[in-house]
Amino acid sequence: MCFGVRDALQIADQVADPTQVTIHGELVHNPRVIQQLDVAGFVQSSEAGRDAVPETPMVLITAHGVSDRERQRLNSSGKKLIDTTCPLVRRAHDAAMQLAAQGRHVLLIGKPGHVEVQGIVEDLGSYDVVPDVETVKKYDSEFLGIVCQTTMPSNLLDQICEEIKDQNDKADIKFVDTVCHPTKRRQAAMLDLVKRVDAVVVVGGRNSNNTRRLVELCRQHEVPALHITCAEELSDQWFAGFDVVGLTAGTSTLDSTIKAVHERLEGLASGERSANACAHPFIPVVGQSIQADCSDQ
Repeated sequence: MCFGVRDALQIADQVADPTQVTIHGELVHNPRVIQQLDVAGFVQSSEAGRDAVPETPMVLITAHGVSDRERQRLNSSGKKLIDTTCPLVRRAHDAAMQLAAQGRHVLLIGKPGHVEVQGIVEDLGSYDVVPDVETVKKYDSEFLGIVCQTTMPSNLLDQICEEIKDQNDKADIKFVDTVCHPTKRRQAAMLDLVKRVDAVVVVGGRNSNNTRRLVELCRQHEVPALHITCAEELSDQWFAGFDVVGLTAGTSTLDSTIKAVHERLEGLASGERSANACAHPFIPVVGQSIQADCSDQ
C-alpha cells in the first residue's frame, strides 16, 4: 500500500466520532476499506454525488484530492475539512496551476472523469484531458503545458508526449512529470515480473485506476491477467495450463487482502484444487512491487 493511501487511512482512524464526518467520495478505491469505513460509522457520499453539500459538520477530503474551488465551496457552507489528499496528488495540482499561470494551455494526461483528474481541471480555465495517443490533436495555443495523472503508465505517457510534440511542432511545450514514484516502481516491478511468469493475479478495486493499469500492462505483454478484489474470488480452474503465476496489487490494496490471496495461491499450488483443475501444481511468484512501496515509505 502506498504511503498516500496508508496516511489517509491513519487519519480516518484517528477521527473521534465518525458519525459526524462525511467522506467526500471514496477514501480509496478499495471495496474492503469502504466497507470498514461504513461499519465504523462514517457517512460516505458517492463520487458521482458530490455536488450536494454534506449534512455532517465535518467533511473528509479523500486521498484523490479536490479542487481549490471545491474546498472553498465546502468552507463557505460552514464545513470543517479533514484533508487526506496525497501530497503527490497535490503536487500534480500545483504543477498544473503553475503552468496555467504562465499562460499555457494545460494538457492533463489521464482518465477523463476520474476524481483526481476532476480535482485538477476544475481550477483550470484552459485545458484538455488526454487519455490516449488517439485523442491528441493540434491545439490552438502556441504555449502548452503537460502534466499527468499520478497513476499513468510511464510508457503510455511517453507515447502521448511524443504525439503532442509531433502534432504541435511549432508550439512552446513545457512538461512536468507528475507520475508518482510508487506507481513508477510498481510498474517497473511488473515489467520484471511478466518476464518470469505464465500469468499474473492483480489484486485491487474494480475502479482503481492504478490497479487496472497493472492489468493492462500484463496484457500488453501478452501475459494473462486475473483482476480480483479478494481471495474469495480465486478459482483454481482459471490457472489450468499455467506453471508459474505472479502476484501483485494496486496501491490501495490492504496488506491483509494481499496476504490472504497469497496464502490461497500457495494452497492451490500445494494441491488444494478441485477435480476440474489442472493436473499439475503451479509455482506462485510474488511480485517485488508488493514489498517495494511498503518498505521504503
